[in-house]
Amino acid sequence: EPLDPAQGVVILMNKPLGYTCSAKDQGRLVYDLFPDRFRIRKPALSTIGRLDKETSGLLLFTDDGTFLHKVISPKSGVPKIYDVTLDRPMTGTEADVFASGQMMLESEEKPLKPAELDVIDEKNARLTLHEGRYHQVRRMFAATGNHVTVLTRSRVGALGLDGVDEGSWKVLSDAEKTLIFT
Repeated sequence: EPLDPAQGVVILMNKPLGYTCSAKDQGRLVYDLFPDRFRIRKPALSTIGRLDKETSGLLLFTDDGTFLHKVISPKSGVPKIYDVTLDRPMTGTEADVFASGQMMLESEEKPLKPAELDVIDEKNARLTLHEGRYHQVRRMFAATGNHVTVLTRSRVGALGLDGVDEGSWKVLSDAEKTLIFT
């Protein structure tokens, strides 16, 4: 019988807080937000990147390994945009540090790619990354002496969450998929 949706699918989810991006962990999993029949898909759906349990927002899934690699490959440079709320006011030096291409995170051997910080107010900002390292946004702000209290991924490329409620998902059209790379 045909798969529902068909093979080669890309799905956008508005991930709520408290869900883990794993198919095997304990507790609430992002896969629980899909219909039960999705669990028996072959090939299975995989997340395109991850969001930790304390991060909400745009999460992509696919069963197309080539597409997945194209999105997450550092060579593609697909921008990932995060809305950040901090525990304390920023010092004013963060944008230059993040944009320098010289920032090193603890236990890493390679500096981060330059990132753009748009300050909204003293405790809120929008950060654009061009790579995806483990807990990168949280670790970047920790390295500047601050703590992220709220973190939401709002965009991947030019693709946003427009009209997708928290905990909901939709299958992307071909036109929407191209927005990821623009």
